[in-house]
Amino acid sequence: MSDVSTVDTVDTVACVGAGVIGGGWVAHFLARGYRVVAWDPSPDTDDKLSRLVAAAWPALTSLGLAEGASMDNLTIAPTLAEAVANAGFVQESAPEDLSLKQKLLADIDAVTPPGVVIASSTSGYSMTEMQVAASTPERLVVGHPFNPPYLIPLVEVVGGELTESWAVEWAAEFYRHVGKSVIKMDQELPGFIANRLQEALWREALHMVANGEATVDQIDTAITDGPGLRWPAQGPCLTFHLAGGEGGMAHMLDHFGPSLKSPWTRLEAPELTKDLRDAMVAGVESEADGRTIADLVAERDRAIIAVQRAVEETRHG
Repeated sequence: MSDVSTVDTVDTVACVGAGVIGGGWVAHFLARGYRVVAWDPSPDTDDKLSRLVAAAWPALTSLGLAEGASMDNLTIAPTLAEAVANAGFVQESAPEDLSLKQKLLADIDAVTPPGVVIASSTSGYSMTEMQVAASTPERLVVGHPFNPPYLIPLVEVVGGELTESWAVEWAAEFYRHVGKSVIKMDQELPGFIANRLQEALWREALHMVANGEATVDQIDTAITDGPGLRWPAQGPCLTFHLAGGEGGMAHMLDHFGPSLKSPWTRLEAPELTKDLRDAMVAGVESEADGRTIADLVAERDRAIIAVQRAVEETRHG
């Protein structure tokens, strides 16, 4: 489209929705040197968003801020129209409610300048479902981040049936421009890619707790001190490739293929009974051992940075 700007000319980003995900996006874009205009209908948006950005800023400073990056570049707009008026890109991060998403994306589309790509942070809905009420649905895409968006680099980008390819390409290029690792998906997929993999692990964990086969602490330790240490550098497929020795994946599959028939996993979700729910809550409270959510967030952020730096050094060192 002739009225679409190039990614390197964008200087202002609009963030619609200022919860945990939206606030994480705000912090990320601010750290990359953008002016950010945020809007959220919540009456306490100003204070809540300021706290979210302030909490993320030490980690972002440790990673390295872009030239001109400042928390002072954040503006809270009184209306949606004012939030998007000068935006070169819009990131929507409203709650996961389909009817709300459909109306909000249509409202954003109606007041956003022509040619500006609008992305949704949805973690569950397809853009085909969400873009039905928009006047120009061709510019709507999914830009699904991982929490916290200001640290985890992954963004999964995919359009809907009415999305045009230029919008998907532009969004993928823009996310890469702002430091993200982008998976440009070939087609819509319920739950996207990373969530489906994460969900399989989560369901098996719930089965083990429900059946008294493992505790919450044992499950988390099994990942953090086991395969989780390999995954930052090499994903599960490459990990299994190495498990085959010099024969690689082919040898691994030939040798361990029969174990795929073994009852090692149960991908059907267990019933989330009150007992299972309470066991999960008690388990994480025990594992936290008095650490607050803020303590754990700070600990997580320091760990992610350390892992990222170590992996980067290994790859290029």
